Amino acid sequence: MTNRCRWNQSTMTTLNRREQRRRAKAMYAARQENEGSCSHFTCSQTIVDENDKHWKNALDINIPSFTIGTTGKVLYQDSSLRIARGRRYGLVGPNGQGKSTLLKTIASGNLKIPPRIDRLYVEQEIAADATPAVDAVLKADKERWDLIQEEKALTEALEDGENDPEKLDRLKKIYEELEEMGASGSDAKARTILHGLGFTSEMQTRATEHFSGGWRMRISLARALFVEPTLLMLDEPTNHLDLNAVIWLTDYLQRWKKTLLVVSHDQDFLNDVCEEIIHLDKLQLIPYKGNYDTFKKLKDLEFRQQCDRWAKLPKTKANKALRPRDYQVRLNFPIVPVLSRPVLEVNKVHFRYSPKHPVLFDRADMCIDMDSRICIVGNNGAGKSTLLNLLTGELKPTRGEVRKNPRLRIGIYSQHFADRLPMEKTPVEHLLDRCEGEDRAYVRGQLGKFGLPGEAHLVPMSELSGGQKARVMLVDISLQRPHILLLDEPTNNLDIETIDALVDAMNEFNGGIVVVTHDQRLIQRCGCELWVVDSAKQDVTRWSAGYKDYRKMLLREIEETAERESAVRGEKAAENRAQQIARIAIAAKKPKDSTRCASVCKENEDMETAQAPVEQDETVLRFFTEKKRKKKTFRHKAALMMQ
Repeated sequence: MTNRCRWNQSTMTTLNRREQRRRAKAMYAARQENEGSCSHFTCSQTIVDENDKHWKNALDINIPSFTIGTTGKVLYQDSSLRIARGRRYGLVGPNGQGKSTLLKTIASGNLKIPPRIDRLYVEQEIAADATPAVDAVLKADKERWDLIQEEKALTEALEDGENDPEKLDRLKKIYEELEEMGASGSDAKARTILHGLGFTSEMQTRATEHFSGGWRMRISLARALFVEPTLLMLDEPTNHLDLNAVIWLTDYLQRWKKTLLVVSHDQDFLNDVCEEIIHLDKLQLIPYKGNYDTFKKLKDLEFRQQCDRWAKLPKTKANKALRPRDYQVRLNFPIVPVLSRPVLEVNKVHFRYSPKHPVLFDRADMCIDMDSRICIVGNNGAGKSTLLNLLTGELKPTRGEVRKNPRLRIGIYSQHFADRLPMEKTPVEHLLDRCEGEDRAYVRGQLGKFGLPGEAHLVPMSELSGGQKARVMLVDISLQRPHILLLDEPTNNLDIETIDALVDAMNEFNGGIVVVTHDQRLIQRCGCELWVVDSAKQDVTRWSAGYKDYRKMLLREIEETAERESAVRGEKAAENRAQQIARIAIAAKKPKDSTRCASVCKENEDMETAQAPVEQDETVLRFFTEKKRKKKTFRHKAALMMQ
């Protein structure tokens, strides 16, 4: 083995010209997929008359022909794009073909669309600074935020005893503008969105600088949902979410009234959210009515028809090259000997990271055998990843024990797999180091079976895309011949076809599987039973009902919690506002000014507290008449927000 490895390493340093070209090509392709900046691309489209009133006021997108390319590669060639106002579209196609590039080109303005369509592309995480998460979301609506800040400044000045009629008039106008834009419910709306995406009340007030990159991406998503642009573009929005947040986001977007264009590998998400599918195939965008399952059926029918037409052609060499080919990926995990029970057991485990940290598990029990199909679910921070690390042995219980069959081999897939891969080595070098006794040809064959192109086998892993690194990690696991698979978000970075192949491989695997995933289709197709990590109970327990019941329960809990917290905040805000208005009224010295102070009351309750005479001018009467008509309790407002 030592001689074989030495020979492999020496040959890697003296690549022939063909391999060098293939390596350079793979490095360039991976770099393009990783960077994806619009500055690397050129774009042309049908000439648009920007003075055309009909085009300027349009809310539909209709581009008869456009081309997008990069050096040495065309991504779209004379393709058309039609997007109707208020429809929800899913953009699908193999990885690396240009889906994200299309979104970026639209967002940057390189691909011209009617100027009346305000567009927002969620790409980058929010900046890390001292801004609380909820304020970062509220700031996304700049007009409202600026009015609120002006209101605060005027209120403070009046509370300090200033007697300026112009400031009182301006304060009244600000309240009218805020009322017109429905700003009174903005805070509740922002907090509802954050709560749905997994932020607790404490997290909502935490500065963004104290969140990881994944959580700051959630804040960026929350900002986009809060602003509600005419065209919202989301690129793999579920990648940064756990299952609970995906369930909430799916439900939220089902009621989205504006135009939505989303790239996603989550088939259930596409089925539940999208009304139409746009397929990127052979440099063209092809629209299909219906959700993803409908699109898949139509594509399968088209492929069969193409095969039938090809079968009727004369069997010539030229026609052989015309044979229809479908994009397919095949994965497999090797069949392993069955181990006696228990294979892996959590026995009365107690765990906390330190005496200063809360207890995550107390006398937790769990048993995993060769036929187990388990999906671990729970709120963020409940301890899902901690439980996986206890099972792998990376963490040791404070008390209790994790028992393993002495012959047990565990295959571990982490969502942070990049930390486990040596970036300076090629996939072949890494796998040969990991698997003693395997030769270079066999390793390359396995990489090919898992969908990694041949030219990428000899490229340093630092130059590979996320999807290519994921395939290397899956081959690594397969070569270990594990009895148990522990998979943490395995579908991230994989396209739909590869996810389907992974699910098939998991179903054919004769060992046990424990998975943490946001992919609802994987959970249901693999027949996973749910185990809920509950931080309140400090335990992990089996969910006795099915996945659909869990989904209903989760949505109900999110709604009830958001409604309860919104009602509490509303009552507190009303009390603070009443006290504030009373202070302003006392601070105003002239009766005329007191009258003006009273007229700036934002809620009917505030007006009663102000105790100042109100001028019976027509504007003020109309203002307060409208206030009375719209009078609602804060609890009822919260309920309306959740509908």
